[in-house]
Amino acid sequence: MKNNKITSLFNIKYPIVQGGMVWVSGWKLAVAVSEAGGLGLIGAGSMYPDVLREHIRKAKQATDKPFGVNIPLLYPDVDKHMQIVKEEGVEIVFTSAGNPKIWTPFLKDAGIKVTHVVSSVKFALKAKDAGVDAIVAEGFEAGGHNGREETTTMVLIPAVRKALGEDFPLLAAGGIGTGRQMLAAMALGADGVQMGSRFVVAEESSAHENFKRAVLQVSEGDTVLTLKEITPVRLIKNAFYQEIEKIYRTHPDVEQLKRILGRGRAKKGIFEGDLEEGELEIGQVAMLFDEILPAKQIVENIMQEYQQALQKICVR
Repeated sequence: MKNNKITSLFNIKYPIVQGGMVWVSGWKLAVAVSEAGGLGLIGAGSMYPDVLREHIRKAKQATDKPFGVNIPLLYPDVDKHMQIVKEEGVEIVFTSAGNPKIWTPFLKDAGIKVTHVVSSVKFALKAKDAGVDAIVAEGFEAGGHNGREETTTMVLIPAVRKALGEDFPLLAAGGIGTGRQMLAAMALGADGVQMGSRFVVAEESSAHENFKRAVLQVSEGDTVLTLKEITPVRLIKNAFYQEIEKIYRTHPDVEQLKRILGRGRAKKGIFEGDLEEGELEIGQVAMLFDEILPAKQIVENIMQEYQQALQKICVR
């Protein structure tokens, strides 16, 4: 797409970024999306440092297209991850879940393009002040970790665009998984989109087949935003979620919630396929998905629908 701030910034064909999701976004998915013309991201949040290094090297061997790494800033080994992306010559890093002022200068000094994920106008302005190259504004509809404000994408994107000004590169995320939704997000002021849930059910996703099939079964109202006291997360309602609801009726404190969450719940659900006791993170948009496809086909379908919707509006 010509004269698009996101395609120009990342040197990609389409302004579509695949979310760097824990236990989903390994090198195979990132490469497949990048080869299809989007920007694939390796999700470092579920990787030990040596595993991240391995994924980066495999991605470099498999493609000459741009790809990036998503690093949650609250991750315990964030310093090691940052050193690895610098050492391995990663050119694009998306950061999330933390203060961008801490690591943005380090990344920029290494010649790395930095994008930060936010859920509010307040944090968008802070990220801009920190010196990032682009911002992802993620609405309430999103899966995984989310914002406490519960601002929907429909409201968040124009608000962030107004605050940032017209020239700052902006990606929309949260509830976006089709070409029509991509067009709508761009009409609201975004320059492109980041999609997570849509690529969960890509063939190259490292999510367990049980989880992929569960995502395809999601209907309206089957997901809910919970655990705001720790880190807000949107989950499929299952036995683990019902356990959370039960403890909420006792007015728990943060430590009690942390104990019920425990360790490895997301791995158990998303990567190992335990649909009862695992944490099943997915966005509301999952209700629109009905098949598992190669990432290349997903990108092509999105762009085809985008163009068709755009032409239909122009005819009107």
